[in-house]
This record gives sequence, structure tokens and C-alpha cells, in this order.
Amino acid sequence: MKVAMFGYGRTTRAIAKRFGPFTFFDDKVTVPQRDEDGNLLLPPSLFDETKSDVQIPSPGFPPNHPLIKRAKNLISEYDLFLSERGRSYLRQITEDKRRTTDEHPFTIWISGTNGKTTTTRMVTHLLKERGAVCGGNIGTPLAELEANAPIWVLETSSFTLHYTKYAKPDLYLLLPVTPDHLDWHGGEREYTEDKLKPLKSMHEGEAVILPENLAETPTDGFKIPYKKAEDLADFFDIDTNSIRFKGAFLLDAILALGVSRILFDEVDYDAINTFDTGLHRQELLKDSRGRIWINDSKATNIDATVQALLPYEERKVLLILGGDDKGVDLSPLFEVLKRYSITIFSIGSNAEKIVELANIYSIRCIYCKELEQAVKEMDKEHTQESIAILSPAAASLDQFDSYAQRGDIFKNLISSF
Repeated sequence: MKVAMFGYGRTTRAIAKRFGPFTFFDDKVTVPQRDEDGNLLLPPSLFDETKSDVQIPSPGFPPNHPLIKRAKNLISEYDLFLSERGRSYLRQITEDKRRTTDEHPFTIWISGTNGKTTTTRMVTHLLKERGAVCGGNIGTPLAELEANAPIWVLETSSFTLHYTKYAKPDLYLLLPVTPDHLDWHGGEREYTEDKLKPLKSMHEGEAVILPENLAETPTDGFKIPYKKAEDLADFFDIDTNSIRFKGAFLLDAILALGVSRILFDEVDYDAINTFDTGLHRQELLKDSRGRIWINDSKATNIDATVQALLPYEERKVLLILGGDDKGVDLSPLFEVLKRYSITIFSIGSNAEKIVELANIYSIRCIYCKELEQAVKEMDKEHTQESIAILSPAAASLDQFDSYAQRGDIFKNLISSF
């Protein structure tokens, strides 16, 4: 069987390393060449749809790309490993039976706009002793996951779901869905439809946990809807007072505990409370004067910022907002912000847009443009009673290499206080 890979990304390279070598078509390739593994790298202009039996795209490969439009038998990474069609292809590609049997692990897919990574890590943390491993969008391609692991916990992006036609989860966790990647999907409706796509193929006896506003979506799976974290706590008989996480992390923790309840009828508060949330997501810091600063640089869209602010409804909030918002309408965010005692410090490529919206919603806003200036202005107003938070609701690449760099610079700036 002849295989063509679209995009020379980590996912496609991992598949080729396991089963290849294959032929890759990538926009960055200008002349034919081979990599160290023997894969042939070609520019897209040399693609001939009659010379490959199956085409596998990198998850983020844009659907409007000419290669996608010309493909005759496109199959996603998930379909390749988690569907009968994909396994039949693998049997034709290789004689290695470890990856080509009819058996595959119990799979838990986790998607949504925000919190996917944390929830995936939390579920894996709770089920580690049961043999669970995690992968997908969290950084480990399926080709690199342990084939004999009994449980695969997969952070599942909307990109992957867009291309997946045949595979389905055994258990699906859907966090709240708010507009994101609209330029890639083509619109909010298309983005949401891709998030809901797994429901179409789920069977009776399989469960999906999903937001209440999406619960009318048809499925044969058992639906567990929620509006807020406490709804799931009631459903699974979970004591929220025994969980140390608050705000958005509370929902992540309850989802993870809900999985443990569904699969093994257990809720381990001690285990969930030892989970480390990591850097750049609601990372609480204190300066030498005891003032609280929160690094939430990973909040790259509206919902992430809304969730980060939830614990501080009764506090004065100083919020750094702005970056590359990818053209998303920020009005829903400002509808929420107007309920807070808040001052906004706008930065990034949409800083002026934020000032204009703040004026419309009668919210005090200081135009800063640069992160360093925003921190200086915040320092003038910050007290031990207020909360100073970097939660930009926008991507970072307009001014930084990554959200991690943005968060590190923020932490370095406040370390001098």
C-alpha cells in the first residue's frame, strides 16, 4: 500500500518512523529530498493523487489546502489506529502484528475549548495505576503510545476531530465549547460541529459528558449533561469541599473523578489533590509585599479568561488583556467583565480594540500596548486586597514566541517587586 503524508509534523513523522518510510508533501519543501529515516520529502506541487492509496494529514493541516481537496482517500491519525478500516490499512502496510491486531485499548477522548490538557493529565494521574497512558494533542502521537496499555487517555483537538470519520471514543469528555480556530474551521458552527462529531458514532452503553447547551445533540451514547462543575459533582456524588482546586480547575478535577467513578466506582480525593497543575495556567505567585499575582498566560481565548476570573468575583481585579485574538468577537467576554470590579490593562495587537470595547461597556481600561508597561501600571494600583492577573484571552505570537515566554516574562517582571 502506498501512503502519502500531508505536512511534515510530529504526528505524521511518528507514523512514518513506526511504519515507513513514506512520501511527505509539505509547503516548506521546495526541492525533493530525503530525511534521515529515508522518507521522501516533496513540495505539494508534485502530488499526484493516483500514486497513493491513502493520504494521512497532520492534525493541523488546513482543510482548505489544495492537497486536502485533491486527496482521494484521506484518513486521520485516530482512524488509522482506532478503527477497523485503519487497522486493515496497517495490516497491508506492515507485518508487525503489535499494531495491527483487531484489539485496541479502551479510549477516553477529551475535547473542548479550554482545559483539555489539564483534564487529560488529571485523568491519567488518577488511572495511572490502572495502566493508563496519555497522548494525542497533549504531545505524544498515537504511533508512540504503548500499544498494550489498557487505557489511552487522548487530548483530542478540533483539528483531529475534523478529519476523523471512522474511529470513536469509548468515553467522551467534552469541556465547554466557545469560539476558537474559526479561521481554520470556517466558522463557529463548523467548529462546534467538529467537537460534537464523536457523538454520531457512539453506541448504547458508552457515555459522553457534555455541556448542557449541547445536550440536544443526537447520540446513542448515554449523555451526562452539566452547566457547571457542581452539577457533575451532584451526579457522581463528589464532595467539592474535599477537592483543593477552584475555578476552572474544579471542573477539570470533577471530570477526572467522574471518569474514575464511571470506570471503577471510586473517588480518590487524596490522589486528585496531589496533582500538579503546572506552569502558566492560573499560577499563583506572591511578591515581597504579599500581593497576589496570577500567571494565566495559557488563557488564549475568551472562555479560559472567564474561568480564571470565577474565584475573584468579590475582589478588585487588575487584568492584563490582549494579544492576537484571531478576529474573535470579544463582546461576550466584556459582558462578563462588566460584572466585576475590574481595571483592564490592554496589550498586544488588539490593544486598541480592547480600549474601544471597554469604553462601550463602561469598564476602566489603561492602554499599555506592551506587557512591561502593563505590569508597571498595575504595580501603581495593586494592593494586598486586589488580584493582579495576566489572562490575555488571546494568542501570544503577535509579541512573543509562545504563551510560555509571555508567562515567563510576566513572572520575571513581578519578581522585582
